[in-house]
Amino acid sequence: MSTVDVSPEVSIAYESFGDPGDPPVLLVMGFGAQMLAWHEDFCRALADRGRYVIRYDNRDCGLSTKFDSDPVDMGEFIAAVSSGDIPAACRMVPYRLLDMARDGFGLLTALGIERAHVVGASMGGMIAQTMALSSPERVLTLTSMMSSTGERDYGRSSPEAQAVLFGPKPADRDGYVAAAEKELVWASKRYGDAAVLRELAADSYDRAYYPAGIARQLGAMILSGSRADELRELRVPTLVIHGLDDTLIDPSGGKRTADLVPGSELLLLPDMGHDRPRELWPKIIDAVVAHTG
Repeated sequence: MSTVDVSPEVSIAYESFGDPGDPPVLLVMGFGAQMLAWHEDFCRALADRGRYVIRYDNRDCGLSTKFDSDPVDMGEFIAAVSSGDIPAACRMVPYRLLDMARDGFGLLTALGIERAHVVGASMGGMIAQTMALSSPERVLTLTSMMSSTGERDYGRSSPEAQAVLFGPKPADRDGYVAAAEKELVWASKRYGDAAVLRELAADSYDRAYYPAGIARQLGAMILSGSRADELRELRVPTLVIHGLDDTLIDPSGGKRTADLVPGSELLLLPDMGHDRPRELWPKIIDAVVAHTG
């Protein structure tokens, strides 16, 4: 693991796999999740297929820069948005998805990479979309996985998934790890595994327990708004992957993304939820390799 400064304010922690001479693939992780959520075995399997794989911690997560000087109360933020007081909500959150997209480009620049294949999952898919929209000349291909367009009518969460996402999490290690099992609500119905969720939670807690960043990342997602009009004009080769078991971001989010982006490819995976079960890695990796070939 290494850290690089991508701007005067932000340092990004990252790890790479494979031969730097191979086509670069930047993996962008989602809301509140460290780069560990791109499992090391997944990264190595993709690298073994001839890709130079880079995973990293988004700002306000893992070992990257934290915005402690801008505390956000999630309850107050959600209340402001729900009441329509958008100016108040905007004042609470210090950055947007575009800033997070610039972090990704800053990392690539620091690594001497001008153009890369960008693969994003969940909020990472939104960041990846924003990268392709803001600087298409630097994105060789876009893969948007289990994500959406920022439109309220698409990719909605079930009430049960939303309750888990926004519900309080224990601050102690044992409680935090045990609570990870609740995420089965949005996992693959066939392959969802509580032990896998607990293992990731334990590794994440031990590496960098930092719940304060979650509210700011949530604000960045919500306040960045819809990308629909821009996606209609996107000309970057795009693959959209979505699990049919996903209840955190309904499959309509992926379908809508593919509908909007001209010439995009849509891969809907049975037995995949808002997760990437090891059993489905071959299909996911095959699709990414074919798309980035």
